[in-house]
Amino acid sequence: MRLSAFAGHRAAAHTLGPVTLFTGPSGSGKSTTLRAYEALARLGAGDTLDEVFPDAADCVPERARPDDQGRRGFRIGCTVDGPEGPVHLDLAVQAEPRLRIVGERLTGRGRTLLATALRDPGRSAVQAEWHTAGTTPVTRAPFPDDLLGTALLPLRVAGKTQGQREVLAAAEQVVIGLRSAFACDPRPDGMRAPVPPGEGRLRRDCGNLAEVLHRTHTECPRRHHRLAAVAGAGCRGPVTGVGVQELPEGIVRAVLERGGRPATPLDRLGDGELRYLALALTLLTGPGVLEMDRIAEVPDAMQSLTLLTDGLDRGLDGRQVGELLRLATGIAADGHIRVAGTLGEPAAEEARRTPGVTVVDLSG
Repeated sequence: MRLSAFAGHRAAAHTLGPVTLFTGPSGSGKSTTLRAYEALARLGAGDTLDEVFPDAADCVPERARPDDQGRRGFRIGCTVDGPEGPVHLDLAVQAEPRLRIVGERLTGRGRTLLATALRDPGRSAVQAEWHTAGTTPVTRAPFPDDLLGTALLPLRVAGKTQGQREVLAAAEQVVIGLRSAFACDPRPDGMRAPVPPGEGRLRRDCGNLAEVLHRTHTECPRRHHRLAAVAGAGCRGPVTGVGVQELPEGIVRAVLERGGRPATPLDRLGDGELRYLALALTLLTGPGVLEMDRIAEVPDAMQSLTLLTDGLDRGLDGRQVGELLRLATGIAADGHIRVAGTLGEPAAEEARRTPGVTVVDLSG
């Protein structure tokens, strides 16, 4: 991740390992770092600029001064490694007086593969040019100024020349890498009530946790059994399973099974226990069970997932944080999942002691 000029960040670059957690005092930029990641992910999925940045002015660095035309903005970017080697995406966004992308650059193997620039401020378009090779070394065309040009390339490039194929491969590597993100922000107040059964895709706020458990109980017994073991390590009292009860009203509720003792419905659990269960379930499932943009051209078994979670330790005790970190590093070891999150002290100390976790201190 590169935050060249974004909110309180300037010339910041962070390498993301399998499990990367940002810490630091309030105001150090932990949450804005994740926000930049999620913003790029949403742009890669095709969301428009105003959907991704409804309050774009807040992303402009405080010390940024407007130019003669009153324009101010911010710059973010990333590097995605893969079969094409490191591919770099850099984005310049004008936030004022009108939100628009004013410059985008995609580079790989020492070559500029795509570049866009704002030529006519009166038009809602930027001039794009991309590497073609062959008889025409560069192709030029207008692109909309509110969409990520890299995500548009597969629709614009035919792939007939070697140069075009290089551009397509690099663009697809970046887009697939970005679109694999799922931002998880469990809200315990919305997780306690029984819910109607449905397709069972976990929402960002995890308010349909019981619905998803109803699905995993029947479709993913191995993962569901593993969740029960994780629940036992992080919830109070003995836990022998995570069950789902079908109620007469046609709704379902999740319960912790207690062996010979009465089961405990989720509405009886504390906030920390509910957040712990939701985050554990997210780690144990994949893109097909999460409400996220699925990449149809990549088989589920081969898709990676980046879990974004702001405030990983919110409401959790040290034991629960430790269990989640060990679960995350164990699952990340197979290469199909990454975790990027934030946490405070003393949870950061526990994270530093956990093998496989990278802690980035933003305190300066």
